[in-house]
Amino acid sequence: MTRHGVKPPPSTPQSPAVLAYDGDCGFCQTSVDRIRALTAPTMEAVPWQFLPAEATALHLERLDREVLLLRGGTVLAGGSDALARYVGTSPSRTYRTLAAVIRLPGIRACARVVYRWVSRNRHRLPGGTPACAVPPRGR
Repeated sequence: MTRHGVKPPPSTPQSPAVLAYDGDCGFCQTSVDRIRALTAPTMEAVPWQFLPAEATALHLERLDREVLLLRGGTVLAGGSDALARYVGTSPSRTYRTLAAVIRLPGIRACARVVYRWVSRNRHRLPGGTPACAVPPRGR
């Protein structure tokens, strides 16, 4: 059991990882759809609201703010790191290379800053709605 009384589902190396994103956010849905259409990643992207509660319950505050790469109830990566790993599953060498470049130390730091800005302002971006606004911390 965890501090919230929720036991995460078992996670094994064979369990497929999924990119969990906010399905209530129009900007997030549009972004994932565009990335999927461009890069054709082999990893599945699923609105976190459609995942089992056992897999998401411990991560709800983070899921309101960023995409998470999840395997069972375990977070493998978040934000720009998760997106880079998602794009890195593309069959296209170009997109796999782009994902690898985004993970380089200096570029990774910049990508994280840009991701945080986009996350905080997604309700103002094309496709965004008031439902996309990131709730205050500790809601």
